[in-house]
Amino acid sequence: MKPYEISYLISSELSEEEARAFQSKITSFVKEEGGISNEARIPLRKKLAYPIEKQNQAYLAFFTFQLNPEALVNLEKKLKAENQILRYLILIKNPLKPVKERVRKLKHQTEPVDFEENKAYVEKEKKVELKEIEEKLEEILRE
Repeated sequence: MKPYEISYLISSELSEEEARAFQSKITSFVKEEGGISNEARIPLRKKLAYPIEKQNQAYLAFFTFQLNPEALVNLEKKLKAENQILRYLILIKNPLKPVKERVRKLKHQTEPVDFEENKAYVEKEKKVELKEIEEKLEEILRE
């Protein structure tokens, strides 16, 4: 058995309760084919980006299940026969592989900077600049 995920759009002509009942009908299709339904979400009413079969809204539903690949063909036939399904997509759900963290080595190692020394240097530069500015102002005012 392979893990699958199905996403489908249900016609907005159905009420919310009917959409939930329709979802249980789809899960029963999976069970009829010998599959196991794992995780199901409540169908949500969504506005569509573009009209599908002259409908601007639909219920979006999806769930995960396990099924033999040979039985998937029969499940697709049953889904295509349902008029209330506007679109559907069945994906193989592969488990995620753990990601190894890369440790990057620095090409150049810099020495740690002492911030106190930098502050003193910056303050000296500011004092010099202020003195020069004051001298220039005095010269201008004398003239």
